[in-house]
Amino acid sequence: MICFCLSAACKCQQSDNNSEILFGADILISENLDLLKNKNAGLIINQTSLLKNGTPLLDSLMKIGINVKAIFSPEHGFKGQNIAGEFIEDFVEPFGIKVYSIYGKVKKPTSEMLIDIDVLIFDIQDIGARFYTYISTLYYVIEASAENNIPLIVLDRPNPLTGLRVEGPVLEENFKSFIGISEISVLHGMTIGELANLFNNEIKKSGNDAELTVVKMTGWKRNFDWEDINRDWVSTSPNIPDFETAQIYPATCLLEGTNVSEGRGTENPFKIIGAPFINSDDLISALNNYKLAGVMISAVSFIPSDIPGKATDPKFKNERCNGIKIQITEKEKFNAIDFGIKLICALYQLYPKEFQFRTDHFDKLIGCEYTREMITDGIHPDSIINSWQKKLDQFKEKRKSYLLY
Repeated sequence: MICFCLSAACKCQQSDNNSEILFGADILISENLDLLKNKNAGLIINQTSLLKNGTPLLDSLMKIGINVKAIFSPEHGFKGQNIAGEFIEDFVEPFGIKVYSIYGKVKKPTSEMLIDIDVLIFDIQDIGARFYTYISTLYYVIEASAENNIPLIVLDRPNPLTGLRVEGPVLEENFKSFIGISEISVLHGMTIGELANLFNNEIKKSGNDAELTVVKMTGWKRNFDWEDINRDWVSTSPNIPDFETAQIYPATCLLEGTNVSEGRGTENPFKIIGAPFINSDDLISALNNYKLAGVMISAVSFIPSDIPGKATDPKFKNERCNGIKIQITEKEKFNAIDFGIKLICALYQLYPKEFQFRTDHFDKLIGCEYTREMITDGIHPDSIINSWQKKLDQFKEKRKSYLLY
């Protein structure tokens, strides 16, 4: 079901940078509480589920008198304090509400969890990268909604990298996983509500679709990034503490599929990368040959260590790593996926014996195997990037019917 703006005041197409930008959660509270009247609600939320004034959505709904029956928490937990990949157990929240982990024994709400739930509400801030797992949780929640005939309300939030950045290879069906749930590009340039509509249409092909309502934002434009929104950045996960990290993350997260550190176990995850076998000057020289745009790279040395709530047993724990620090100088020119591929090409060419792919994980991150094979064949990164374009153009055309702004 494709849905439209539920705000009577919606003027998304006419807004400018000075307009007030309200997220779906703000609109729900101010204009659409009738959707929850006399209903038991199940919330899919975390620490990012805040109103414009900073009040948690949960607190606002309870204060109004909405009966919140259950909470479902994604990766990193209800409060966003669990490290990546850490399984989370169910617990009872101080308000007395059961919090079910859907990043533990199960990744989709079960029928037992949904007993007495009349409506589900999804409100989580994504960062715009296919392998960031909150959108995979959204996919499974839509499936659960369809399978259990429970209406789902998705409260729309902006793509912090803009709604225009559509970059990287489109995921191939054989590489679907929890870090690649749908055949979309690595940077999809879609809001959480737009993705919900796309996912719901995919789910419809294999059975019933969900009764889906998207509460749109007001005042947001596709060319806006997070800095245009005038809200404080809330750490979407322990290692994404600020907006610059979110911009760089799609590039350096690809290193999770290799034996090079992506900076976990430091105070600058994803902004610094390295390994004991890297010579910083050689790597910088190799990267400069690719005429990088919008970014400055400099030499760095670091020793990864355990950081409570952020990293446990990071790569090269307690070993000195040499590498580079990445700083964005012109965000409009910085293409994260292109940079990531050029970085990996340089590493492979410089250190063919030391550098290693974690093949299965890398292929799932990038969404195919041919990109890795082209890297190991010594293909120039520009040719690798060009190899994505046909399918990327097809996806751009496909996504048009799901865009709400």
